[in-house]
Amino acid sequence: MTTYESGAAVKSGYYLNAKRWHIAPVAKDGERLPAGEGSWLKVNTALALVLVPVMGATFLIAMPVIGFAVLGRAIVGKAAAVFTRGAGELASTVSPGWAAGEAHLGGKPGEEKKAEPKASKELDALEKEIAERKEK
Repeated sequence: MTTYESGAAVKSGYYLNAKRWHIAPVAKDGERLPAGEGSWLKVNTALALVLVPVMGATFLIAMPVIGFAVLGRAIVGKAAAVFTRGAGELASTVSPGWAAGEAHLGGKPGEEKKAEPKASKELDALEKEIAERKEK
């Protein structure tokens, strides 16, 4: 099947734009297709007579279903917000607040700190040697 771009001059007949769900009749040769997104396919008259009612019925059935789905989602969203908002408020009152300057990784009061290893004699000798070389 040959595809045509929007706004192209075409021969008379019926043209289908599947992206926009639109069938455009072209009465005379040389008339242009409607502007917009998508490409157009030329369909014969018998297929156009079958497609138009099918597309209309699909639209007629789909619109109420889409409306009920959007309404149901809104209702469920509001109901869920009632339960989650209360849990969030409770959690914020139970959790301790942050205090500036407080050391959270410093251990708990009363805990003994492990003794730091003392420097060995070799490290003391190396430190003195480095200090002597800096002075020279």
